[in-house]
Amino acid sequence: MNQPHPLVAMIHAVPAAHRIAHEAFTREFPQATVWNVLDDRLLDDARAAGGLTDALRRRMLRLIAHVMDSGAQALLLTCSSYGEVVDTARVLWDVPVLKSDESMFKAALLSPYRRIAVVASTPPAVPAAVAQLEALVPAVRPGRPLDIVTVLSQEAAEAADSEAAARHLADALRAAGGADVDAVLLAQYSLTPAGDALAALLGVPVWDGAGAAARELRGLLITEEHTTVAP
Repeated sequence: MNQPHPLVAMIHAVPAAHRIAHEAFTREFPQATVWNVLDDRLLDDARAAGGLTDALRRRMLRLIAHVMDSGAQALLLTCSSYGEVVDTARVLWDVPVLKSDESMFKAALLSPYRRIAVVASTPPAVPAAVAQLEALVPAVRPGRPLDIVTVLSQEAAEAADSEAAARHLADALRAAGGADVDAVLLAQYSLTPAGDALAALLGVPVWDGAGAAARELRGLLITEEHTTVAP
């Protein structure tokens, strides 16, 4: 598949993810024509139901069907809570469909890192990210050991700006004994603005899900270019 301006749809559950993902695609995959679809009740309804229900899964599949029937050549689902629906979508549609952070996880696992940190500012994000990362290890990184350091800084969620958020994340990482990690993975799109400042504080690469997804889709949809593995 090689078109000059491939149509990439993104389905969001929160407005902030729309902005962050759009900025990542502008930076990493400017050739793409980006189509943003927002359902800002997805997370609230999932929380109220105590998790994903069959009705919520069908609702997400209807959103995916809408963009696919309208010509989307790829899809990024930016809400990790609905990531399992991607597995169904891949059976139903023959175009690239990505979960929010899987490109970041795969690229990090393919890199020579031996110790990585997964950082977040909300408690549910850490176990969800680690579960996805560990599930990919057997297929992507068989026989290569990986040490994962998990870090939670709720102060980062309340920080006044991205630089302050980065300082809170760096402090939490050092307190957790993770000062010697080879790379840091941001477990939430909302932390992406703090990425550059955090990399400067720690002196290691900092990966974000939206940027990695944009690079992977660029490599898949623009055949004369190749996806890079550096963040």
